[in-house]
Amino acid sequence: MLTSHTPAITASEFLQHQAASLLLYQSVLSDEVGQAYINLLQTLSDNRDQLACLQAYGDWFKALAARNQSWQEYLVTRILQDDNPFSQQAQRLPIQDLPPAVIAAAQQDLQALQQLYQCSSQHLSQWVQQASQSPTTPVAWNVENSQATFLQQQNNWADALEALVAYYRQHGTGLFAQYHALGWQQGKLVGIAHPDQVRLNEIVGYEWQREALVKNTEFLLAGYPAQNVLLYGSRGSGKSSLVKGLLHEFGKQGLRLVEVGKSNLKYLPAIIEQLRSVPQKFIVFVDDLSFEEDDEAFKALKAVLEGSLTARAENVVVYATSNRRHLVREFFDDRPRPRDKDEVHSQDTMQEKLSFSDRFGLTLTFEPANQDTYLQIVRHLAAETQISLKQEELEFRAKQWATRQNGRSGRSARQFIDFVRAELAMSQPN
Repeated sequence: MLTSHTPAITASEFLQHQAASLLLYQSVLSDEVGQAYINLLQTLSDNRDQLACLQAYGDWFKALAARNQSWQEYLVTRILQDDNPFSQQAQRLPIQDLPPAVIAAAQQDLQALQQLYQCSSQHLSQWVQQASQSPTTPVAWNVENSQATFLQQQNNWADALEALVAYYRQHGTGLFAQYHALGWQQGKLVGIAHPDQVRLNEIVGYEWQREALVKNTEFLLAGYPAQNVLLYGSRGSGKSSLVKGLLHEFGKQGLRLVEVGKSNLKYLPAIIEQLRSVPQKFIVFVDDLSFEEDDEAFKALKAVLEGSLTARAENVVVYATSNRRHLVREFFDDRPRPRDKDEVHSQDTMQEKLSFSDRFGLTLTFEPANQDTYLQIVRHLAAETQISLKQEELEFRAKQWATRQNGRSGRSARQFIDFVRAELAMSQPN
């Protein structure tokens, strides 16, 4: 057991050995904090340049401070999110079916990582002071830890293997453990660090649509067949917000939201192939959907909705929003003429375009908000944000806003409430 009184060179060499011995969890130390830690240990072991020790410690301190995490919390978080052969297989297989060599390697790695975990900031600070012969001890990085995880509660981390397998199965690994919302950029999935925090109870006036979408999502999470869904209707009615709100409701139950722009729909089959092999459930979210004729995106989405020789991914559904009932734009020139000689079955081609939206198993329609629905939304949002206006004044101003701004819709109601809330806050005396 290392202590602050252990000689700096002896301690750093021991910890270097532990870090170098990792077989599966090597990427735990691959980011800026981990590399700064490895560099600090190396500098302490060299014991050649006293100033270099202080500089290396400063680099590690700064990297941790940028994350506002303790060394212990950082290390545990990296372990729980690590994407390696053990964590990948643990998601899909019972522990008794995992290769014995993989289990043994994981246990060895966990014991090594526990040694690094037990090396506190105070230890490192005092070892640096010893090695640099500094007259003062460098400030130790201390930040309050969050609630201890099951790993931190174990005396021997190797004994936590079954709990770790259960964690990976529920929460996933890598990107899917770190992020609940993702997007597709430059040919790969990327995490969305700050997803829209809209909640389902903020969407009012469209209760049956919300209930149907929630029920379908619950089917997906429970492992039953779920439908691909088209949400179409008037602008600003809350279609996109309703889909985003599902993430706040069901993210902790394994739901992930993957936003795919129309320009990236041609990659949809490849995206789904990446998602099918993990235990989480995915909604592929396509906002404001419409197509031109012969659009590559149209063909890719059509293949996903209709199916192909490849089996459907049971853990993936597509939720798309559109302002158009007929998703493929149709022109008068597209309609068959009595003497149209260009195509024998032109009527069939037109019908295929018009019926594309029917390939979604569930279609939810969002009618424009009338005045009663609009005011219902305004009153609900005002209560949620605790706006202290008399109802008569609130409704009068809301009607004025709708007339002068963007008409009656959920979006317009939200914009009105945000404006009034800021106005009232600014009018309060300091």
